[in-house]
Amino acid sequence: MRLLICGGAGYIGAHIVKACANHHELMVLDNLSTGHRAAIKWGKFIQGDLNDPHCLNHIFKQYTIDAVIHVAAKSIVSESFQQPLAYYKNNINGTIQLLETMQQHGCQQLVFSSSAAVYGTPVTDSISEHHPTQPINPYGHNKLAIEQLLDYCYHAYGINSVSLRYFNAAGADPQGEIGESHIPETHLIPNILRHSLPTVHSPNREPFKLYGVDHPTPDGTCIRDYVHVNDLADAHIKALDYLQQQAGAHCFNLGNGAGFSVYEIIAASEQVTGQPLHYHIHAARQGDPARLVANSEKAQQHLAWQPQYRNIEQIIDTAWYWEQSRRY
Repeated sequence: MRLLICGGAGYIGAHIVKACANHHELMVLDNLSTGHRAAIKWGKFIQGDLNDPHCLNHIFKQYTIDAVIHVAAKSIVSESFQQPLAYYKNNINGTIQLLETMQQHGCQQLVFSSSAAVYGTPVTDSISEHHPTQPINPYGHNKLAIEQLLDYCYHAYGINSVSLRYFNAAGADPQGEIGESHIPETHLIPNILRHSLPTVHSPNREPFKLYGVDHPTPDGTCIRDYVHVNDLADAHIKALDYLQQQAGAHCFNLGNGAGFSVYEIIAASEQVTGQPLHYHIHAARQGDPARLVANSEKAQQHLAWQPQYRNIEQIIDTAWYWEQSRRY
């Protein structure tokens, strides 16, 4: 199958590219606004933007794309409050351009990177796909709007899709070829680990910022469900296989089904690194739910997807290996 992977130079996208490399012919599209050219070691790289219809039309015309994996997006929750216009333009308009091009060229299979942010503040301890979708930040609204659009596009144009609602992506390629490298870095685990590196790497480093210790959770810090990035990549391959058999616009949660608080992640990271973490406590950030834990039984049943990285220390260990010898 000839695949177009949009956003393939980013953290999750690069791991998807590597996972697909032995199974499919790959075209990797990224505008490199946040992704890294050095992360693209497999497939044909095309630098371009989803908001450029001429670029998309050229790709589909030249390469006859069979299916698309769409991971390209602005994805920082706090930034989405500060720059809502940029988020709607990039995330929603870009997806509209992609869907229009797919429809024009008869490409009818799409795997979309959605998010647990579509749920907003949970009303149950474990979140299934039946949980109400009430996003509390512009980023989550973007993802939900695209999911709804995909349902309309299935009924209007026959474009089949799977939306994968990630919980918290974490970890890195165990071989250390690719990993997480955001500027700025907003994710918890890499931030903790970078504060655990020898100070020679950053002699003027400030203490780690811990946001929010007064949430309605047992220890007052946010609880999240961490899923290894390789398990997410595997789910995309299984979603493509699923679309060969099942028409429609589908959605699946992807998580481990276990929640860890920020304090618990700090303790696990200290266990992995052997270094104590020095931190300062700050006010909670806008748009952060207190608890997000997945029920992924639907993905396990219909996609035959099973997370291989169940242990939080194992997930952190792969990220630590990457952080100690980052290549980009």
